[in-house]
Amino acid sequence: MKKTLIKNIHIVNKHSIKQGDILIINGMIDKIGSGIIDMDALEIDGTGKYAFPGVIDGQVHFREPGLTHKGTIYSESKAAVAGGVTSFIDMPNTIPNVLSIERLNEKYSIASENALANYGFFLGVNADNLEEVLQTDTRSLLGVSDDGLYFTKKGNLLADSPDTMERLFANCKAIIAIHSEKEQIIEENEAYYKLKYGHDVPIEFHPKIRSEQACYEATKRAIAIANKHQARLHILHLSTEIETHLFRNDIPLQEKNITTEVSVHHLWFSDKDYNTLGTLIKWNPAIKTEQDKNGLLKALIDDRIDLITTDHAPHLLTEKQKPYFQSMSGAPIVQHSVNIMLEFYKQGLISLEKIAEKMCHNPAILYQIDRRGFIEEGYYADLFIVDLDQQWTVSKENILYKCAWSPLEGTNFHTKITHTFVNGNLVYCDGIVNDQYRGLPLKKRN
Repeated sequence: MKKTLIKNIHIVNKHSIKQGDILIINGMIDKIGSGIIDMDALEIDGTGKYAFPGVIDGQVHFREPGLTHKGTIYSESKAAVAGGVTSFIDMPNTIPNVLSIERLNEKYSIASENALANYGFFLGVNADNLEEVLQTDTRSLLGVSDDGLYFTKKGNLLADSPDTMERLFANCKAIIAIHSEKEQIIEENEAYYKLKYGHDVPIEFHPKIRSEQACYEATKRAIAIANKHQARLHILHLSTEIETHLFRNDIPLQEKNITTEVSVHHLWFSDKDYNTLGTLIKWNPAIKTEQDKNGLLKALIDDRIDLITTDHAPHLLTEKQKPYFQSMSGAPIVQHSVNIMLEFYKQGLISLEKIAEKMCHNPAILYQIDRRGFIEEGYYADLFIVDLDQQWTVSKENILYKCAWSPLEGTNFHTKITHTFVNGNLVYCDGIVNDQYRGLPLKKRN
């Protein structure tokens, strides 16, 4: 019988912070209270530190299969657990694209052998496999998504295909998570800047090309179609302030049919950062203005935005350091998402309880994940411990991504994760990853 006892820790859970002890037995949280004694347990002194439920990152691109020169499920989940992320949901734009149950099961099989965190996967959906998806019992899936599939060919964005959305939204019983930009507007903007600059468009025009208008019009239309069919629509990586006003905060998450998320880079960076970081922060949707950044944080705090994700997308540095149209979109960030949000806490912009709600509780609620996302007796022991008064600097020496770089290099953080538990196993401790354990597939509640 494997036991761990965390003593005198501040427990951040369900909108409160309480000091106490956590007893973990055989991978589960057995008891939470004060003065717990168990002589057979490995004891960890949590005095002065804080325990959070393990982060559930609802949007990552871990690149396996087919793109393993950038990252693998093993390498990126290793970085994830060092950052307090104990579960992830991976997108379908691996090679081959995950457009069938057979491909989906292949990814689950790969993860069972390689993932250090718990894992789940979206089934990809576009016009090409729409009928196959609709013939599937989608209620058993975590969700379906088109995210990243537009890299395969033009026309794969659901937001640009209202007829496809009509049919999908009318018949799909799973969460439909979409990348919300209008390709037509983007293509028109690209043509304009190509006429002006040729193929070497300055990176600072990225948010003008993948514009506010392209995002807003796509999101507004998708919401209208979803409401028509009472579909479960989730808008991925919201990037503009104007879009936040399309979402509700007058009902609890459990009652929402239309939900959204913000990725940490859209909260951390703004268009001012293109001057120093260039294509290293080229993401789709684009990082936009300071007003957008502030508006997204406001909507996160007042509950129009439901989740925080990373959209973690590793590329080789050589793939990023290219002219605008050749540079790959996306960047690695999953190891540092908690530290980013805790930096906002240190600045007085968000509470610890709200961070736990958006990164831990709400992903479990939204995707109906069984016994994860909370520090509760009878739940899986997924949690991380953080020292809120320990500084460190992001450097190549402590980056764990396979691509071995980060747009955050040189950033000084004022909090440090000291321990991460996945299913009760101590997989990260004071800079060292223990990779002898494997995560479990995320299961939906009955």
